Amino acid sequence: MTAPIMEFRQLRRFKQAASQEECEAVLAAAPRGVLAVHGENGYPYGLPINYVYAGGKIYFHCAKAGHKLDAVRANDKVCFTVLSEPVKNPGEWWYCFTSVICFGRISEVTDAGEAERLLRLLGAKYFPEGYDLEGDMVKNAPNALVLELWIDHLSGKHVREK
Repeated sequence: MTAPIMEFRQLRRFKQAASQEECEAVLAAAPRGVLAVHGENGYPYGLPINYVYAGGKIYFHCAKAGHKLDAVRANDKVCFTVLSEPVKNPGEWWYCFTSVICFGRISEVTDAGEAERLLRLLGAKYFPEGYDLEGDMVKNAPNALVLELWIDHLSGKHVREK
């Protein structure tokens, strides 16, 4: 899937902009994010969700039926937001973090072998050491779909909550 050429708004507080590398580091490390889709009856639908960032794309798993899947099948344009872990610098009372927002298009991974590989990546990120990933794959992988987010635009901002 090639992303269409579009214009996105520039970051208003450009002095707080995070670099591409910083954004990718946050995407790689954050435990979860919020996926926003076009929901039903004109309402947006945002949900906290586990994910894995690999190869410049973001991957999610989901059931083979449900609100999220219905929404992305109806409109593939989505927004995904993550925050780095907040830190409090010595001598300061406020927290600092980096936010990353991705706009893109989402689709189902249709290749069974690739979907299985991506489910294993998700498992490696979230399951504790010693967890029976193979047993989980046998039990749950047949009931799961993998969604792939192609990023059209990514921006990040360093935030001081002061």
